[in-house]
Amino acid sequence: MEIAVLGGGNGSHAAALDLTEQGHRVRFWRRNARAVKDLNEAGNRLKLKDSRGERNIEIGVVTADIGEAVEGAALIVCPAPATAQHDIAAALAPHLRDDQVVFLPPGSFGSYLMAKELRASGNQARVAFAEAGTLPYLTRKHGELKIAITTRASRLPTGVFPLSLRAHALKVIREAFPAVEDAGDGLSGALMNAGPIIHPPLILMNAGPIEHFEHWDIHNEGTQPAIRRVTTRLDGERMAVREALGYGAPHFPLADHYDDAREEWMYGNAAHDKLVDSEDWREDLVLTEHRYMREDVATGLAFLVSVADWAGVSAPTATGLLAIGSAVCDDDFRVTGRTLESLDLAALDRTAMTRLLEEGV
Repeated sequence: MEIAVLGGGNGSHAAALDLTEQGHRVRFWRRNARAVKDLNEAGNRLKLKDSRGERNIEIGVVTADIGEAVEGAALIVCPAPATAQHDIAAALAPHLRDDQVVFLPPGSFGSYLMAKELRASGNQARVAFAEAGTLPYLTRKHGELKIAITTRASRLPTGVFPLSLRAHALKVIREAFPAVEDAGDGLSGALMNAGPIIHPPLILMNAGPIEHFEHWDIHNEGTQPAIRRVTTRLDGERMAVREALGYGAPHFPLADHYDDAREEWMYGNAAHDKLVDSEDWREDLVLTEHRYMREDVATGLAFLVSVADWAGVSAPTATGLLAIGSAVCDDDFRVTGRTLESLDLAALDRTAMTRLLEEGV
């Protein structure tokens, strides 16, 4: 299958290599022209490291031209941070064509944001936008030319916007990611996002050691029982919002990630142990700038709080963590973050929201 991969981070590099190795023809787009030139000069070859060892993989096309990347692609994979979605959507919109599928793993309701940008550009193409509960990989770059994949997702709950294109979208995505599971519409997919549940307690309750020590692993010594209790309470609020909106189980509770005796979570059993053992997450984390703050708090958690408010669901833990994150960054993410208000959706009633999710923009 012809696949475009957009973005220059950990997830995008992992996807470009993994999908190439699966036999797909991949066109890898980065906006950083210098990085593209360097990779072209290296023969478009990167080293992939995983449980099978290390090997060099040559990506079909590496380009800074987004039109070249997506032309003719059945699937467009965009694992870039949610904070980059608007700019990518603006660049992408004029080039999309009927029946293409844009996959955001995960999305924070970026599926709606991108669909809105597509229409704002004047492009009337019939495009499906889908978003998953997490990245398809636990992965980190080791320098510019080596990518380590600690584990791959074994279950990938995915919602589609608009819902009317669900069957086509899931069929296309599963050719690349067989672990994809139907999670309903785009809002349901957004409320599967694990990032705003796992990361805000870890970074905010570890703020002292993060800013004190040169390196700190929030998933190892930073994951203590008190923090886990907060995470569980926060996740309970997410699931309460899902239930209030009529989204039934499975909700993929984060507790399953930490307990191998429970139902298999998105990354399968023992994923947390693999993550810690890799030591790839023992990193120098700049608290106010890291994607865990800017994507998972200011974007994902702000969105969750706004949906809870709209649905009339009490979410004191989410609201409190959002306020603390705002204070750390001297901001007010309930106002400046991604919310139903910022997306101009807060005034919709349930009927209008259901119609939007089914029919699209």
